[in-house]
Amino acid sequence: MQPYEERLTAPRSWWFIAFLVGVATALILLPFGTLPMLGGLIGGAAAAAVVVSAYGSVRVRVVAGSLVAGDAKIPVSALGTAHVLDRDEAAAWRTYKADPRAFMLLRSYIPTALRVEVTDPEDPTPYVYLSTRDPEALAAALGAVRAQ
Repeated sequence: MQPYEERLTAPRSWWFIAFLVGVATALILLPFGTLPMLGGLIGGAAAAAVVVSAYGSVRVRVVAGSLVAGDAKIPVSALGTAHVLDRDEAAAWRTYKADPRAFMLLRSYIPTALRVEVTDPEDPTPYVYLSTRDPEALAAALGAVRAQ
């Protein structure tokens, strides 16, 4: 069985925006002199980069018989059918079709997703929605673990 691991990294344009936050901070501090301006450029860009990096560091993995998505760890035995969602279906399931009880690890900049039913009768969560760039591979990894 091939394990599955994916990091939902932020798009490159977000890193450019982090740099622009640094430039904006530098412009705000420009009246106070050159040194505060440079500090604002470096500090503002660094702070924005930390935020972008933290948001884009979430991982989706299938390891040791469990689906690990962000902070959630769900045994594959508690999961049912996996549904691969294309761009349109993923948008529908994260908006008007969404159930507020569902566990959703979504990143709007990733157009595709996987929806996996939760079959554990003790768990009120109806399904797990996971943004992923390769929903077919994630579904295959879950199926391979379930088959073992």
